[in-house]
Amino acid sequence: MNSQAANLRTSMEQGVVMCPGAWNGLVGAAIANAGFKSCYISGGATANASGYPDVGLITLTEMCRTIKEVSHASKLPVIVDADTGYGEIECLARTVVEYDRNGAAGMHIEDQEFPKRCGHLDGKSLISKQEMVQKITTAAQSKPNDDFILIARTDARGVDGMDAAIDRGNAYRDAGADMIFPEGLRSEEEFAEFAIKCPGLLLANMTEFGKTPHLTAGQFYDVGYNLVIYPVTFQRVAMGAITRCLEQLHEEGTAEGFEDQMQTRQDLYDLLGYIPGEAWSF
Repeated sequence: MNSQAANLRTSMEQGVVMCPGAWNGLVGAAIANAGFKSCYISGGATANASGYPDVGLITLTEMCRTIKEVSHASKLPVIVDADTGYGEIECLARTVVEYDRNGAAGMHIEDQEFPKRCGHLDGKSLISKQEMVQKITTAAQSKPNDDFILIARTDARGVDGMDAAIDRGNAYRDAGADMIFPEGLRSEEEFAEFAIKCPGLLLANMTEFGKTPHLTAGQFYDVGYNLVIYPVTFQRVAMGAITRCLEQLHEEGTAEGFEDQMQTRQDLYDLLGYIPGEAWSF
């Protein structure tokens, strides 16, 4: 039994669950401290944090290290990006086991060809529906427990259109996916249409600067979605602030003007549960 996955399933029964993106343990702890019930680890954000673009270069080992760090620090159910599965079918089977072993409550795999692209970029290529069905079947059979949430992402909307995305979504659900993730939908109406024609658990991706307009969690819930991820939102916020502070430091020789925007030393200690002079407990 995966208790975190079971907890997340229970939360989704009670309403839409928002999953802010964490790329390290400190961000995961902040997400939990803010009152969220789950968090998300993006392959893109994890790659970016290592200095790579989102083209599938992050390895299974690197992702598992991040999963373990974030799940431990946040104590939340963690949903994790598995890109295209890190290789062939045998690699995908191992991915399911290793993600569960390191603390993930669930994971999603996508139907792009490798090397993959960000889901909101043009020029993507897909593997065949039959090949993706085989991958999902293998992943479902490899689940260490029934609670682990296997999510199938389809990028077909931006390649072959809505009808193809819906067709693939239903085929993936029939193959054993617990939840479907339609990537790159372009309006609230498209999200509603997909939910009607591919009924069951659904994940929505609310990312900035992409194909999807800004929708609230409530809007996603109203049209039938159970989980909303915010994969790179807080990394973008953080890097925006870091870049501006770096510019000021370079120009003025001091970061004093940014002090009112910084997390204080005490706030950091409180977030970490650290009291100077006392032993810190894991």
